[in-house]
Amino acid sequence: MEKTILICFAAYTLLLFLVMWLTGRRGAKGNEAFFRAGRKSPWPVVAYGMIGASLSGVTFMSVPGDVLANKWFYMPMVLGYVLGYATIALVLLPLYYKLNLTSIYTYLEQRFGLRSEKTGALFFILSRLLGSALRMYLVVFVLYEFVFSAWGVPFWVPAVVFIAIILLYTFSGGIKTVVWTDMLQTTFLILAAVATVVAILYNPEVKMAFSDLLPASADDIFNSDPMAKKYWVKQLLAGMFITITMTGLDQDMMQKNLTCKTLRDAQKNVMTSSFLFIIVNIIFLSLGAALIAYASQTGVDLPTAVNQAGETYVVGDKIFPHIAINELGGFIAVVFVLGLVAAGYSSADGTLTALTTTFCYNFLGFDKVEKEDSSKFSIFNFQFSILATRRLVHVSFALLYLLVIIAFRPFHDDSLISIIFDVAGFTYGPLLGLYAFGLFTKRQVDDRWVPYIAVLSPVICYILKLNSKAWIGYEFGFEILLVNGLVTFLLLLLARPRKQHLA
Repeated sequence: MEKTILICFAAYTLLLFLVMWLTGRRGAKGNEAFFRAGRKSPWPVVAYGMIGASLSGVTFMSVPGDVLANKWFYMPMVLGYVLGYATIALVLLPLYYKLNLTSIYTYLEQRFGLRSEKTGALFFILSRLLGSALRMYLVVFVLYEFVFSAWGVPFWVPAVVFIAIILLYTFSGGIKTVVWTDMLQTTFLILAAVATVVAILYNPEVKMAFSDLLPASADDIFNSDPMAKKYWVKQLLAGMFITITMTGLDQDMMQKNLTCKTLRDAQKNVMTSSFLFIIVNIIFLSLGAALIAYASQTGVDLPTAVNQAGETYVVGDKIFPHIAINELGGFIAVVFVLGLVAAGYSSADGTLTALTTTFCYNFLGFDKVEKEDSSKFSIFNFQFSILATRRLVHVSFALLYLLVIIAFRPFHDDSLISIIFDVAGFTYGPLLGLYAFGLFTKRQVDDRWVPYIAVLSPVICYILKLNSKAWIGYEFGFEILLVNGLVTFLLLLLARPRKQHLA
């Protein structure tokens, strides 16, 4: 079985390189293709591909596993995503297209100053590097556990292989390649979920148990306890603001949107993605219910682990791979692995391109020099062409990405979806506050204070989240992101610019 999976993995990788070769034959070349795809991407392709980029390995693994602990309480957050996408289409995209941005954090320089731009860009780099690397880690972890460990291969080997492949197929085409490969990856990701559900429900007894796990009333979807972590209003607001920040204020996701020909196309892309996202999340929640039904009817032992308190718990991230690889036959095992690989690739390829774009534009100032690839660029008194500089940055971020994946290995003891959203809540909050302040007020701020505010706000919110249950009897969940943005906004109100004294 391991050899079959490895062969299919190699075949899928070759298919990606074929797509890279085909997309690179026509249209924009060099940096114009890498950063902007020539601004000619068809919006339906971008919309469909964004599903895979948004879902990634986290939804593929953790959302089905989360059904066991939290039923369908994830759905209000998904509905909140639609509200977030509408805000992006009506508020943020018109701004980005009006300013003709390549990196969206250039707006912060125009609105507040150079330090604000670099602060926003740095927080994106930290957020995306950590979040996306953890998503990719999950893919590598599962393949290592169920394939490579049987051969005695160290964990770092598949991690190196994955990052090397992603680096190679994004090295030249960048976002132009990503737009088209994400379409392929979305297809395999959804195919894996649908095929698994169909295979499980072939058993009549499992099908009956599955029906019992579907929502029978609104109470199975909307948690009505205001003090609960999964209270539906909190979930709805969290979904909305997570989408605004992790998509609308995220260079990775917005860079794909900004490759569309017109603002109108980009808006159609975003709204189409939002409704497709609901359908796909229902599929993955149904997959979770099907997996639980299968385990209950067949007596399969779900994978468990022991936490630091000595308590045994079911590892939600391992339910899907455990059943797909060990219980449902060779075909489903292969389809699962291809879907997982597709989820990992779709998460990492756009991120690596976006990290390179952000660093080149917001730290190296690509937007302030000539656009020709051969133009000279100085770094620490060494002369590089713009093309060579971009390639050096791209390779450097790939290596950093790899280090984060390997470094996380000893700390995987919880549902990754919670870890990733916790990271997002603390690192994207300052971005939410900065953009809200810039868009909804006309005030200026003292640009010198912005970096300090961006650090202070997450610290305040982290202390609040740790102690809120003891202080006020309320436990913060993902909505800490909204509080973080609000604290940043209020602190910016205090950072008034210095008065200019006339001579």
